[in-house]
Amino acid sequence: VKPCPPAALALCVEQAIEVKEQRQRLREKLSTRDVNGLSQLTSTFERGLGSLWMAFQPVVSVSQERTFGFEALVRTDEPAITGPLRLFDIAEELDRLWDLERLIRKNVAEAAAFAPEGTIFLVNVHPKSLDDPLLWSDEEPLRRLATRTVLEITERASIQDIAEVHKKIAVLRESGYRIAVDDLGAGYAGLTSFALLSPDFVKFDMSLVRDIHTSPTKTKLLSSLTTLCKELRIRPIGEGVETVEERDRLIEVGFDLLQGYHFAHPRRMWRDVPA
Repeated sequence: VKPCPPAALALCVEQAIEVKEQRQRLREKLSTRDVNGLSQLTSTFERGLGSLWMAFQPVVSVSQERTFGFEALVRTDEPAITGPLRLFDIAEELDRLWDLERLIRKNVAEAAAFAPEGTIFLVNVHPKSLDDPLLWSDEEPLRRLATRTVLEITERASIQDIAEVHKKIAVLRESGYRIAVDDLGAGYAGLTSFALLSPDFVKFDMSLVRDIHTSPTKTKLLSSLTTLCKELRIRPIGEGVETVEERDRLIEVGFDLLQGYHFAHPRRMWRDVPA
């Protein structure tokens, strides 16, 4: 958006540098890993899949004073995997991303069978999974829930690297799915995603939300972006809301859908579902 405030540009550059450094560290790790290390990593990953479960965090509508839907967040009880990001790092390292995301989607579909009818689910999808043939097939577990599912395209890889992304997104929409750009303001997620995906929702990263009430730059930036969303008929979602002050400022600049610890922590729900 022009003119671009210098502080906003500096924030974007800092985030880009951080992502580059993180990926460089990962490449250095991979270059020194031996066969035994890969075998151990594979075993760790299999245990992670075996103990995988889903937590759900509500996205609330302020204007309607109700829960809009629930984001599905992956968890594992494998102690050697320190968190969801590490689980995805290992999956990418072992070229097992499809295995991981297929299991996640299966677990979400199983949980949905016990959830109240009409419950909306927001499910993360790595850009590379847009090439997974199961996602397009009738055997896809989420297919029967398509009209109740928002697919959040994550920032872990550039969407521009996916061939014929327009056509793939169009087919998903024809099946009933709605599309969201996840974590705008972090990683690869940027304004280019608006043009490539024409999303129904945009989730703004918590780095833009944190302490927004004390930051005129963040306030102006998100105010401009919510105006753009309104013009494009895109619903913005503010995530990582932890305080009343952050909530109120986001409402002031145009947000209705909010998510974060201020409203609820992610938790296991519909407990009749097997882990």
